[in-house]
Amino acid sequence: MNLSVIGTGYVGLVSGCCFAEMGNNVICVDNDQKKLQKLKNGEVTIYEPGLEVIFLRNIVKKRLHFTDNLKEAVLNSDVIFLCLPTPPGEDGSADLKYVFGAAEQIANILIEDGDKNYKLIVNKSTVPVGTCEAVENIFFKRGLKNFEVCSNPEFLREGFAVEDFMKPDRIVIGAKSQKAFEIMRSLYEPFVRQGNPIIEMDPYSSEVTKYAANSYLAMRITFMNELANFCEKVGANVDLVRKGMGTDSRIGKRFLFPGIGYGGSCFPKDVKALIKTSKEKGSEITLLSIVDKINEKQKLILVDKILYHFKGDIKGKKFAIWGLAFKPNTDDMREAPSIVIINKLLELGAKVKAYDPAAMENAKFYFGNSIEYSETDYEALNEADALAILTEWNEFRNPDFNKIKTLLKNPVIFDGRNVYDIEKMRELNFYYYSIGRKPIIPET
Repeated sequence: MNLSVIGTGYVGLVSGCCFAEMGNNVICVDNDQKKLQKLKNGEVTIYEPGLEVIFLRNIVKKRLHFTDNLKEAVLNSDVIFLCLPTPPGEDGSADLKYVFGAAEQIANILIEDGDKNYKLIVNKSTVPVGTCEAVENIFFKRGLKNFEVCSNPEFLREGFAVEDFMKPDRIVIGAKSQKAFEIMRSLYEPFVRQGNPIIEMDPYSSEVTKYAANSYLAMRITFMNELANFCEKVGANVDLVRKGMGTDSRIGKRFLFPGIGYGGSCFPKDVKALIKTSKEKGSEITLLSIVDKINEKQKLILVDKILYHFKGDIKGKKFAIWGLAFKPNTDDMREAPSIVIINKLLELGAKVKAYDPAAMENAKFYFGNSIEYSETDYEALNEADALAILTEWNEFRNPDFNKIKTLLKNPVIFDGRNVYDIEKMRELNFYYYSIGRKPIIPET
């Protein structure tokens, strides 16, 4: 099948590569000339495990192409995927200017072509309910008839996006005609050969499904963060509570790990957008408003522990930071707790030297020269007053603790992701603060 993918961000680039991997001819369109040149030169522009292999393979096979020529892509495609950013506005609503702008350009191209060939426009961007209809109206107002707009939300986890696309839990398609469903089924059947469902529904329900899924997961994380704070107050261990909960088949084990709040390009944006839409429609989801407020507060919970340990004064103190990305296996720092935490430490007069396996370049966008950047994890520790772990990268899980003690001024670790075993930290004689577990204070 001939496809075009408009936008080469996380969703667009992963989608284009994975569709090409299944034998489709894919044209990826972007107007960012620097990014486009890198892609044409065979350089992957995002950090995503497993992506580079299929990216290069399908370029060699000439199934994956990159261009800024939208007209060429549209006229040579049967299905056109909109994979465009929908950033949050100041009021929390999703900004749809990129989606609507692309739709207007595509509509004008089809008018020039005489509306000859049927085109299926697929909205893969995360958008508020009613967006498919709004895009459809852009085409109708120009007198176009030989098209359809459908919804096909993505459920990709950054760090596992290729795996999630190639072996999806489910495919959700929101459309109005059997023709659109048949095209989309034909496109996705190779990805669900093990029997995972292709779920067909109306576009409204499809659009709500994406927001509902992400908001529910954000709610689970937030509940566990609140519960962890309570456990710490009453002397319970949230890790044990989590295990007791997770073995209940009605609850399950996933998204029950407490920490310093959720971040990334999806959860914060989607929660805020659903809050905004629900208010506009007169059916406010008040629970999500609370979730959003709690999550912002949780991002500073580690700073509270730092201030407690240093008796309220960290001016001039130097902190080593391990982990900047909002989660491991990605370089994405959008809405990352590390941004809030580091900025607060700087505001309080502290110094910061940070290390992340993938997000160092992105970090410079957020912090500039206000912090130091380390080439290795251990280098960041040198002469620091304490270590703070903000992202649970695998390489941080089993470090040389004796080396950490030697490099730090004091054996103090603030663990925002509960990476280390509490008893091991006690045996090693560290001052150790984590989330939802009693702190370890060595006897003097």
